[in-house]
Amino acid sequence: MIDHGMLDVGDGHQVYWEVCGNPDGRPAVVVHGGPGSGAGAFWRDFFDLSTYKVVLFDQRNCGRSTPDAGDDEVDLSTNTTAHLVADMEQLRHQLGIEQWLVLGASWGATLGLAYAEQHPSAVSEIVLFSVTNTTAREVEWITREMGRVFPDEWRRFRDGVPEGERDGNLALAYSRLLHDPDPAVRDRAARDRAARNWCDWEDTHVATHGAGIQPSKRYADPRFRLRFARLVSHYWGHAGFLEDGVLEREAGKLAGIPGVLVVGRLDFSSPVEAAWKMTQRWPDAELKIVEDAGHGAGSTSVSDLVKQAVARFAER
Repeated sequence: MIDHGMLDVGDGHQVYWEVCGNPDGRPAVVVHGGPGSGAGAFWRDFFDLSTYKVVLFDQRNCGRSTPDAGDDEVDLSTNTTAHLVADMEQLRHQLGIEQWLVLGASWGATLGLAYAEQHPSAVSEIVLFSVTNTTAREVEWITREMGRVFPDEWRRFRDGVPEGERDGNLALAYSRLLHDPDPAVRDRAARDRAARNWCDWEDTHVATHGAGIQPSKRYADPRFRLRFARLVSHYWGHAGFLEDGVLEREAGKLAGIPGVLVVGRLDFSSPVEAAWKMTQRWPDAELKIVEDAGHGAGSTSVSDLVKQAVARFAER
């Protein structure tokens, strides 16, 4: 690690950031998924750190950033996509970077695209995997239509919200439970029901390939579980705080920026369609489909394609 610190982005938020690799190398920024996962050290493995200067940061209210969404009294009203895009741009200026490669996955793909479309002159290249746009249709697919694939698991997920809300926006219903102003309700929901139910469903809908449903060890931590469930339901409940379909419609703003989008054919959490639609309007993007891969970089083939793209862009 070269340097690290906390960036005051206003609204009472301190965003953790760190820089690793070659201080004179080609700049890149990592946009983690979730929302709420935090920027783990594994992201560094996608880069040759003798060539790249890599910036990692924890988005608002997660990881090492403060305040923590795992705290009972946290307020997420100043945590939206617009806030996160502004945070990225403030961090770029803080670090004196003119342009950087944007690497993101899952929710990080949505945020990375939103950032690049608003600040195209700040982006040299884009590499994304498990691509999402967090549209209302995508959220409905994951929170409701995926029940056709996992009916028993989905019924338990649906039944985790009050009966009168089960036919509506399930993400928003969970978000309300996880932020109930009554401490007794909030604690019960977070510890005994809503947070665990949400994370159980997360484990389920990413398990479309491989060894089946395997509980993620990170959800065993009640603080992480609450943080993650609160942030994801907050963003999904509002379709990423984006005008619906805007990332696809405005993909033409990315013209001239080389991109590589890597997706797994068996990634039911992030169907190929979102990445495919982006490449129809973004002439400089390449779509790479890994036929036997699911969600994330667990597939060696997906990971290798991401590394190859990052390495190739280092030579530009």
